[in-house]
Amino acid sequence: MANKKNKVKFNIRNVHYALLTKSDDGEVTYGTPVPMPGAVSISLDPNGEPSVFYADGYAYYTINNNQGYEGDLELALVPESFRTDVLKESLDANNVLVEDATVETGKFALLFEFDGDINKIRHVLYNCTAARPTIESATKEDEIEVKTETLSITASPLDGGYVKARTSDSTSAAAYDGWYKTVYLPKAVSDASGQSDSTKVSSAKNSSKEVVS
Repeated sequence: MANKKNKVKFNIRNVHYALLTKSDDGEVTYGTPVPMPGAVSISLDPNGEPSVFYADGYAYYTINNNQGYEGDLELALVPESFRTDVLKESLDANNVLVEDATVETGKFALLFEFDGDINKIRHVLYNCTAARPTIESATKEDEIEVKTETLSITASPLDGGYVKARTSDSTSAAAYDGWYKTVYLPKAVSDASGQSDSTKVSSAKNSSKEVVS
């Protein structure tokens, strides 16, 4: 990707989700990203305030408390695949979607991008859950008003600490172009001595096979 800097961002698009599974030994695996067409808006607020430790009469130490993000993803309609894969609604013998209160919803990575004046800015949130959307509509009047559906999203840190990633002005073409093929996982960066820290990187991986719910 050319090293040119965006001046502005606008318009959410290209929303995808990728199912997250966690093995007994704690290894995280992602399925193939699935498109979620009809994105209208997204608004995610940081979750977790820093804690300040006071000593000697002043703020002696500030403790980071990054608990991820919380907010809303608004769509024209929540795709049926997301309802079955993540919200765990099931299709009966007549292909009717059934919601079951005894079934636990799934976790997923959320991928999306914003348009920019130069390049699109691509994001991934690694460990998300979603609440059921509100059931809402209204009678048709002189003009038809489209009713959207909103998912309440909670994006928490993975066990290793990673919360999200986004493309930069100098992201490699391979990483940028492959953003929606597999969930991007951080690559270890070598220090001046040539050593690299891959502890967090090894805790999660992509699966070449789509995860089946």
